[in-house]
Amino acid sequence: MAFPANFYWGAATAAYQIEGAAREGGKGLSVWDTFCRKPGAVWRGQSGDVACDHYHRFREDVALMKEIGLKAYRFSISWPRVLPDGVGAVNAAGLNFYDELVDELLAAGITPFITLFHWDYPYELFCRGGWLNRESADWFADYATVVVNRLGDRVKHWMTLNEPSVFGIVGHFDGRHAPGIQLSPTDDFFRLLHHILLSHGRGVQAIRAAAKSPVSVGYAPVGYVAKPATDAPADIAAAQQKTFAYDENNFWCNAWWIEPAVLGKYPEAGLQRYATMMQEDYLDDLKTICQPLDFFAFNNYQSETVRAGRDGQPEVVSPPDGEPLTAFHWSVTPDGLYWGPKFFSERYGLPIVVTENGMSGIDWLALDGKVHDPQRIDFLNRYLLAYQRAMEDGVDLMGYFTWSLMDNFEWAEGYKERFGLIHIDYPTGTRTMKDSAHWYANVIRSNGESLRQA
Repeated sequence: MAFPANFYWGAATAAYQIEGAAREGGKGLSVWDTFCRKPGAVWRGQSGDVACDHYHRFREDVALMKEIGLKAYRFSISWPRVLPDGVGAVNAAGLNFYDELVDELLAAGITPFITLFHWDYPYELFCRGGWLNRESADWFADYATVVVNRLGDRVKHWMTLNEPSVFGIVGHFDGRHAPGIQLSPTDDFFRLLHHILLSHGRGVQAIRAAAKSPVSVGYAPVGYVAKPATDAPADIAAAQQKTFAYDENNFWCNAWWIEPAVLGKYPEAGLQRYATMMQEDYLDDLKTICQPLDFFAFNNYQSETVRAGRDGQPEVVSPPDGEPLTAFHWSVTPDGLYWGPKFFSERYGLPIVVTENGMSGIDWLALDGKVHDPQRIDFLNRYLLAYQRAMEDGVDLMGYFTWSLMDNFEWAEGYKERFGLIHIDYPTGTRTMKDSAHWYANVIRSNGESLRQA
């Protein structure tokens, strides 16, 4: 069955992971620039200083996107490339880069989807308190205004933040990502969370205010999905409950990161737990945090299996021994791309966009000069079949972006993990389309009808 005629088949990237040119063109420092200098922070001491050199080779990369047949490309703006200090003086060279990239995409018939923030927070603003500072919402809104003022005449599709739970928790509590600090969960969690969400709301307002024509605005959180162990109604109900439940021992739950932005409410039990950390205006801020969105976007790689326990409450089912795993040791759970869109659509009533989905593989250039990645093809095929099933059940699907267009700097894992459709030889920058890129091109040409059934 074909996907909708106007379906956005795409691939995604993030600025720090591919651009390189870390100290060129007037760019300021990000927290990832400084974190990568910390001994032991990144695998083999690697950094995004050069990455895929997309800053210099973006025209070549857009040509490859066109060859694959992408209908859309999701990329992020580097905040400190546009505003070196995070606020104040605008870097003309930084804006010019994105201006030329957008024009190149449109000339190739590829629709740009822009994410304003994908983890490379300006270091100068981190020195002023970063997300713990309530002014962070003003800083982000001002930055959004600068970007949309420049690109909004040609770009319709915008997203505010990518995976705030990851940069919030892994960057500020675990310390394994930039900025690499370990705050107190008891004292600092709610303040950090709230200011991040407030920045999202202010960002949506800024996008709509600055846009020169009608825009489509979303948000790209991690979409935690619990899938039912069986098709029994009790298991389905348990999985749905678990997907949206508040868990006092789990900062990752959708109840914290998605429900306030889409439904305008914090989990009541969570509010009680963190009551001593709240200021009087926190609940009033929910009116700003919960801005109308045009689509519901989420990133998903793996899901949990849940069944109804003896008391009817959700019970997580441990994965079987020898379960299929990606090179990153993430579980292969394609049904999450059926149940996630279904649950999110029923709860939020918005068109669904999968903004990241893919796998890290053990990929290298073979003796024949090609990159053979059959596991990635099988992985994507399985997940897209599940996504297609959601469409057949009536879910309004708007688009799908595989992660990633090309191999890139995988944060604390450096260049160890390869997620791309395009292989990058980092010493030379040579691009080689993997077998999966050719497979995906055929999927796009057929609008999904070429997907292989079991």
